[in-house]
Formats: sequence, C-alpha cells, structure tokens
Amino acid sequence: MRFARALLVSTAVAFGASVPAAEAEDIDLGQYQMTFEENFDDLDVSEWGPGTRWIAHTPWSGDFGDAKFVAPGDHFPFTVQDGILTITMKKGDDGRWRSGLLASVDRKGVGFSQQYGYFEMRAKFPAGEGVWPAFWLVGVERLADNPAGTAEIDVVEHYGRAPAEYSSSVHVWPIAEGVKKSSVTHKTPVPRGSLSDDFHRYGVLIEAEQMRFYLDGTEVWSHPTPEFHRQPMFILLNLGLGAGWPIENAPNPAEMKVDYVRAYARP
Repeated sequence: MRFARALLVSTAVAFGASVPAAEAEDIDLGQYQMTFEENFDDLDVSEWGPGTRWIAHTPWSGDFGDAKFVAPGDHFPFTVQDGILTITMKKGDDGRWRSGLLASVDRKGVGFSQQYGYFEMRAKFPAGEGVWPAFWLVGVERLADNPAGTAEIDVVEHYGRAPAEYSSSVHVWPIAEGVKKSSVTHKTPVPRGSLSDDFHRYGVLIEAEQMRFYLDGTEVWSHPTPEFHRQPMFILLNLGLGAGWPIENAPNPAEMKVDYVRAYARP
C-alpha cells in the first residue's frame, strides 16, 4: 500500500513467478467452513479498541495516501443502512481530505486473524481520478515487539485513474536487517467503469504452497505462497486517496459501498 505507484508501473518478482489462470475455475466454498462474517447490519467499531470487532486505523498506526483515516463519528466516515457499509471520503473546509479504514485486530493483535483459507469482500467502488479503495491482509508478525517485516496481500486495489482494471499484490516490507523486500503486482482487466457501476466479489485463497486470486468467484491469477506469508493474516479495508497519482479532480465526496466481508477455512 505504501509504494503503490511504483508497483503499479513495475512489478518485481522476487519469490517465484505469478501465473495468470490458464483455465478459469470457480472456487467451491462447499469445502470450507465460514470463520468470519460481517454483513454490516450494524457496525461494531472504535478508534483503537479494545473490545470492538473493528478499529479505525492500521494497528501499527501507519496512515498512507492523501486522506487521513479518522475516528468513527456521527455519520462519518462510516454509515450502515440496509446491510451496506458506506465509507465516505471528503475534503473539509480546511482543505484536508478525510476518510475511513477498518482493521479486524487491535494494536495487541486481539481480534480476527487466520492462517490460510479464503478471504472475500463484496463491494462497489467510487469512480473518479484519485480514489483508491482497497481490501487487503497483513500478517500478525507486524504487531510483534520486534517484527522482522510486514507480510501483505492486496486482494484488490483500484486506482480511479485506471477505470478498466484493478491491481492485486503480494509484498514483503522489511523492517529488520536481513529481510529482503519483495513485491509482485498483477493487473486484472475489467470493463471500463464496471467496478463503480456494480458490486463485485474480490477474494484470495491462501494455502501453504499457493495463493489464488478471484473475481466474482472465478480465479484470475495465482502466485506461490512466500514463506513469510505462512502466518495468520488479519483483514483491512479502506477508501484511500492518491497513491502517488494526482488528486486535483478527485470527487468530493466519494463513497465506497461494502456488502460483506467473509473468511473461510477448511474443516
């Protein structure tokens, strides 16, 4: 998430080759049990916890992009109605952009995380230059006292400047000496504007040897699972801004709609 523009224009494969799905296959969730379900009938969120299902920041206190992720307030940046979460991003009278992020664990790692399994979000994204909605996973190692690095999987990042595609990525961000930075990004083409016109399902199946990425339940590409990613992962979703691209024409306000977030594991 932190260096999205560079990754979008140049993919550096450092831990095995990514492979587009040669023959598209649908995921069979009949083989799995649901382990996490958020249908947004209401929203259990606080700024930092403890004791809520979601917190409103990255657990390591790392903001990114050109919009500040703010604490939940009265009808901003989160609202729920008829089972749909709306994350609103807007520019205030002070000229500063503000938006929302949800994370499924708090700063102590308390909350939902899972090693392996299938993770999915159904959502509709805003249209317009500068918008940067995302659904992503981070390894719990990031929250250790002395983390080696950050294991990150970006299930979907949509850059509003490119309305006919979205990106998925696998990253290792080093923190300790001796950990090598590694990144690979895959772009999935879609009909122009479709991600903002309709809801779609974005998912990833993580197994010990392979990760498989899905759009609307159909596999679009796969990648070998790095050793650093063989750990429990927690969930984040947000409406960001910029990612290094111009924001002068960003829509104000912009809204990301989320129907549900779910996770599954093999029995």
